[in-house]
Amino acid sequence: MDHAIHTDSTLDPAPRPYWNPYAAGVALGLILLGSFVVFGRGLGASGAFTRGLARLARSVAPAWVDANGHLGGYFAHGARWWDDWLIFEVVGVALGGLAAALTSGRLQVGVDKGPRISSRVRLLAAFVGGGIVGFGARLAQGCTSGQALTGGATMALGSWAFMFAVFGGAYALAWFVRRLWT
Repeated sequence: MDHAIHTDSTLDPAPRPYWNPYAAGVALGLILLGSFVVFGRGLGASGAFTRGLARLARSVAPAWVDANGHLGGYFAHGARWWDDWLIFEVVGVALGGLAAALTSGRLQVGVDKGPRISSRVRLLAAFVGGGIVGFGARLAQGCTSGQALTGGATMALGSWAFMFAVFGGAYALAWFVRRLWT
């Protein structure tokens, strides 16, 4: 059944508005600063998924993972796969998103899409796009949040070049996909 997510909610008949983007930006900046102060590292997410994949692969083929220079490193010197704080960061993001959706009355099940695309095609496009982004994050040895937020905050030239490329590419691609949402 093709349907879009609507703003009405069975949990709250009048969902509250989204955060002010400037207040959200300041809050994210303070979280990033706190991450540097407390953990000595910035924010990122792809490392948590790589650790989870390494754990899953090790349960199926432990010898192959241990011999693999990249995935085996997650278990070197007796390290456990959950020892990295990124695992807890990603779990916290998921729980925080759930809490935000619950408290704003915006938690619903559905497929967010435009009228000119079916739910099946939208989900397929999201899955393929997510796979490409995930592959790119591993190829670049970091995800967009790590590159843009952490790298940008440390004034890394490559991170700033990356963000200009991301925004430029998104702007160039918007014309082609806008038709699917209107």
